[in-house]
Amino acid sequence: MTERESESHPIIQANSIDKIYRTASDSVHALRGVSLEVQKGEIVAVMGPSGCGKTTLLNCLSGLDGIDTGDVQINGQSLSELTDDELSEYRARSMGFVFQTFNLLPVLSAQENVELPLLVAGVSSKKASTTALEKLDQVGLVKWAHHKPAALSGGQRQRVAVARALANEPAIVWADEPTGNLDSENEQEIMDLITQLNRDNAQTFVLVTHSDDVASTARRIVRMRDGEIIADEQHTSTAG
Repeated sequence: MTERESESHPIIQANSIDKIYRTASDSVHALRGVSLEVQKGEIVAVMGPSGCGKTTLLNCLSGLDGIDTGDVQINGQSLSELTDDELSEYRARSMGFVFQTFNLLPVLSAQENVELPLLVAGVSSKKASTTALEKLDQVGLVKWAHHKPAALSGGQRQRVAVARALANEPAIVWADEPTGNLDSENEQEIMDLITQLNRDNAQTFVLVTHSDDVASTARRIVRMRDGEIIADEQHTSTAG
């Protein structure tokens, strides 16, 4: 697909996706015929009560979890057409992930945590080191590069997680409750950072959140209930 062709497609497109979790005694219909399009460079917040399917939707859109019916396309590429290895490589090259619990390795320094996805992707040690420092500088933490997570505040750890998510310069960053463990001041700092990165790099952000303050920075708010999208609202961001 050429660059011009890719620009004519949504960067994320879900068509009538269903996801059912099954156990020996029960089944949960987590997503029910969900369709969604996200354009390149959007910040989209997905909101709704606990158990409504927000995280499941993020996991299915990013290919972390499979779907039962429907189709998910990223930049026009159907994820169902990729093998597990191809999908893992695609995620490593084109996607970044930020989680509520940071998911930093405690035995590694901030710099080493950011280097990790680069090394997994086959980048040389020298290049990975240089890039990691550049990303830490972007999030204002280059002076803390050699500190381990235990020596960092919650806000600093989440900044390291954001730097790690950006290491491969992904087209899409998926963030599941990225400020869920932070106080209001650190929450605002992380969202200011995400807004700036979106503006500077035209990266697409999909945020799962319970926070109205986090959602207020998004350009769209998608609201879910019982595995379905019940509203998709354009929103005038208060950021920037």
